[in-house]
Amino acid sequence: MERYDEYKESGVEWIGEIPAGWSVRRIKDGYRIVPGATPRSGVEAYWGGDIPWITPADFDEMQHYVSGGSRNITKEGFDSCGTTLVPKNSIVVSNRAPIGLVALASNELCTNQGCKSLVPLHDETCSNYLYWYLCVQSETLNSFGRGTTFLELSSTALGNYCVPVPPIGEQRVIAAYLDGETARVDSIIADCEREVELLKECRKAVISEAVTKGLDPNAPMKDSGIEWIGEIPEGWKVVPFKIAARVVADLQDPQNYPDLFQVSPERIEKDTGKLLECKSVSEAGVESDNHLFHEGDILYSKVRPALNKVTIATFDGMCSADMYPIQTSFNHCWLKYYMLSDTFMKQVIVSTDRVKMPKLNKEELGRFKVVLPGNNEQRAIATYLDERTAEIDALVADYQSMAKKLREYRKSLISEAVTGKFKVPGLA
Repeated sequence: MERYDEYKESGVEWIGEIPAGWSVRRIKDGYRIVPGATPRSGVEAYWGGDIPWITPADFDEMQHYVSGGSRNITKEGFDSCGTTLVPKNSIVVSNRAPIGLVALASNELCTNQGCKSLVPLHDETCSNYLYWYLCVQSETLNSFGRGTTFLELSSTALGNYCVPVPPIGEQRVIAAYLDGETARVDSIIADCEREVELLKECRKAVISEAVTKGLDPNAPMKDSGIEWIGEIPEGWKVVPFKIAARVVADLQDPQNYPDLFQVSPERIEKDTGKLLECKSVSEAGVESDNHLFHEGDILYSKVRPALNKVTIATFDGMCSADMYPIQTSFNHCWLKYYMLSDTFMKQVIVSTDRVKMPKLNKEELGRFKVVLPGNNEQRAIATYLDERTAEIDALVADYQSMAKKLREYRKSLISEAVTGKFKVPGLA
């Protein structure tokens, strides 16, 4: 990329050098800072109107514009709380939980107190340029936050925040360049994310097909006798889960086992059966009773079971009381894959979709249906799925890595363009 002919020190640590023809100004020199507010939540008349009302939860870091939030307010609600309507192309910045999310208003809207809006004071500002600059400033903006319960960026701190300012024509060219380049990068990132989701669905389908239909497409089949399972290979059986495995409840005081690794539901990856990095009981600060488990046990999260968190322990340890240690006389790797299958998950959903915080009790789990092959077929299925899922997981990792690198490139591109580290195409 072509650099500018001459640079100068900006005098601001986080900006560094800027092109000689640029200046540095405070945000308040070009924008009016407008805080937000919230109507009382318990007053029904204040909610469900046609006035767009934005909170930090309504931001998407990859979203350029914001038009509305998950809730609207009424004129009565608007008048009750002191929030302010800001015009189209105002910049909306989250000032708490978290600080530094940014979007351009695509229409007139108002916000809660978790946001501040920047309304241009004159024509010598380009909101789209400042939007791009602030997009890569969340870390620095956070350093200006103050508070004990949570950090909050005050209007004074935001107003005094210094930004590099090119001539107005140059601001517009830089903003237009970033509009186009980030749209191109975002499209490739979206393609990567779609591929990841397709591969994850493929992984589920491969597992479900293998554990319910076997590996031989020409095997003679029979009716399982259960409508939602359908046909299964001849020689296979359908048995209750309590015949295939048993829950081993062994609650112990964790203080007696400080050096054992501890597994909680958060340490198991959703849908994949992968055990993530764990801490010891003492490192994790575990105080309540946990189950002892042994290497080779299946660990299953009974809380919010639709998240499908199941793994095989590769060490002796302790697990949260929100989990079941499970032992089986059958192939434990095959059973893990069966518990990851759609056939198993259908039963989970039917059993737990009636409550807000679903939890699967041992008796319900024991009644679940398991499609049971012979021992040799269990081993063959487990080996096949180990290999096949590893292939799919490698592709998922490749696409995720590509998306991560593209996000890093996107951030670097924005940062260097808005600070003049290179001259964007189209500038004289």
